Amino acid sequence: METKLIIIRGNSGSGKTTIAKRLQSHLGPGTLLVSQDTVRREMLKVPDKEGNLSVELIRQIAEYGKGKCRFVIVEGILNKNRYGEMLSRLMKFYHPKAYIYYFRLTFWETVRRHNMRLKKTEFGEEALRAWWNPRDELGVKGETMLTNEISQDEIIKLMADQLEIDL
Repeated sequence: METKLIIIRGNSGSGKTTIAKRLQSHLGPGTLLVSQDTVRREMLKVPDKEGNLSVELIRQIAEYGKGKCRFVIVEGILNKNRYGEMLSRLMKFYHPKAYIYYFRLTFWETVRRHNMRLKKTEFGEEALRAWWNPRDELGVKGETMLTNEISQDEIIKLMADQLEIDL
């Protein structure tokens, strides 16, 4: 079975998890979704700092899906400084079937999107500003930028077209 890797990254509140879950739903059973928040915060309960245990576990789970699942989705903030090397290894592992997406939004668009989420009461604009990391692109060939102007439906359509699947 040929497996396609989909990496979805961006700042907190940008819409990564929403898109990843919608995409998983469209792709159907056997689509492995590896969420940074789930692995780091729920499974391991470790802070997001250099060398945290989640980096290796995310890689191992994502690699597990190759040949077993049609699609593996890895989503999260996945800061380039902490996760970049691991993501590079995954892209090589899945080459040439790795698809990389980065939410390049303005800060204010991120705040607007965050305020539409159920999680909006967990943290607010001040925390978003403290975590804000503009222009954290990986800078790899084929990395697709998702900007303010692109709706969720358009993002899903764009991904489906690139993955060569019907919705």
